Amino acid sequence: MGIPAHREAELLAQVPTGLLIDGEWRDAAGGATFDVEDPSTGKVLLSIADASTEDGALAMDAAAAAQESWARTAPRERGEILRRAFELVTERAEDFALLMTLEMGKPLAESRGEVTYGAEFLRWFSEEAVRVSGRYSTSPDGKSRLLVTKKPVGPCLLITPWNFPLAMATRKIAPAVAAGCTMVLKPAKLTPLTSQLFAAVMMEAGLPAGVLNVVSTTLAGDVTGPILKDPRLRKVSFTGSTAVGQGLIRDAAHNVLRTSMELGGNAPFLVFADAHLDKAVDGAMAAKLRNMGEACTAANRFIVQDTVADEFAERFAARVGAMTTGRGTEDETKVGPLIDAKSRDKVHSLVTDALDGGARALVGGAPEEGPGYFYQPTVLKDVAPDARILKEEIFGPVAPIVTFSTEDEAVALANNTEFGLVSYVFTSDLNRGLRIGEKLESGMLGLNAGVVSNAAAPFGGVKQSGLGREGGAEGIEEYLYTQYTGIADPYAG
Repeated sequence: MGIPAHREAELLAQVPTGLLIDGEWRDAAGGATFDVEDPSTGKVLLSIADASTEDGALAMDAAAAAQESWARTAPRERGEILRRAFELVTERAEDFALLMTLEMGKPLAESRGEVTYGAEFLRWFSEEAVRVSGRYSTSPDGKSRLLVTKKPVGPCLLITPWNFPLAMATRKIAPAVAAGCTMVLKPAKLTPLTSQLFAAVMMEAGLPAGVLNVVSTTLAGDVTGPILKDPRLRKVSFTGSTAVGQGLIRDAAHNVLRTSMELGGNAPFLVFADAHLDKAVDGAMAAKLRNMGEACTAANRFIVQDTVADEFAERFAARVGAMTTGRGTEDETKVGPLIDAKSRDKVHSLVTDALDGGARALVGGAPEEGPGYFYQPTVLKDVAPDARILKEEIFGPVAPIVTFSTEDEAVALANNTEFGLVSYVFTSDLNRGLRIGEKLESGMLGLNAGVVSNAAAPFGGVKQSGLGREGGAEGIEEYLYTQYTGIADPYAG
């Protein structure tokens, strides 16, 4: 049946279309707007304010002005705001799920899962806000006392990607709020509507004016460039491609900003001969096809032991081939569209390169016809070692399979990338799993699990997959700095 058109219209009417600056929704300085499209149809959903350099400066002014009073706000009060936001997002779960499906394309079931996941960062950091602590101790020589405290770093620039519109916002905003930092948020231009609605919910939850400012824009460099050069800014947090992240790190060096970078991935999915193949296929489906493969944690290379490679490929291809593509609002849809034509074309170029190099498509291998940016769920076998698809992040519903014979070969294949975000290992031998995990160069490991993301766990990578961690006890530390106070010996005359 799907979602009726009037329900979509009613929801879109609730989304703020202005810029949030100092607690007020306002038009862009020059009155510019831009269109947000539904990737399943190519039709315009809404037109919203397109921020300019001037708007970015006003947002930075508001964040800087609010920083001192917000840092002094009691941790319990900051935590209660986050808790109220968690409850409001949970109450409006269907609104957020539908909005994400409309602007990003993922099936409603997956959008609902993202609401649960994204809201959990609000609840988690509402509890962490009151647990920021330091220490007091006697110096080793006994001649002084050492007081160590944690303080908010100050105004932050948060830049989020298009693929998880709610979770990427909450994963950055929640720890900043908990730590006592003010923010300028620049959402992705392809999916800004969820951030707009979420910002309205944060205001409803009691967040003071100026603490969170939102500048959606098509002119990312024009808006964020001057903010990065502003001496009042103290941190930048970015999720997106490695190439853009490298540029932001260079820009952040000018003022020696604290940086958190969650960048590209090329996740290996290792299947050993002793793995439970049904469970391995289940894990592969989750690791590859969740979010249409448009996730930095998506399995990019399936590295399967040669003695079970044919059987794994056959079972996996059968499951992938049964996945129904379509608009995410339709009940039967399992795989939605890619985000835009450019992304679909890139995926197809990688598949074509692999096929030209001798790979076989067990299922799929081409774009879908009709409106929207759909690509057939695809499994490739006999992929050549030098194929681009093994080196570049696919960001689509395509699974290339290669084989190995020994543990050392598996590890070498898995580590043969400049990225190191997440790895997946399927084996019935726990010792092997732990042994392989210690050798893999990645910030996260899914051991017999195809999904690792959890608000209570530190999310992040190594090598060119980024710097810093989001979530877990580590997440709030990214928004705090350590201050040491040396105190004279209280027993000295």
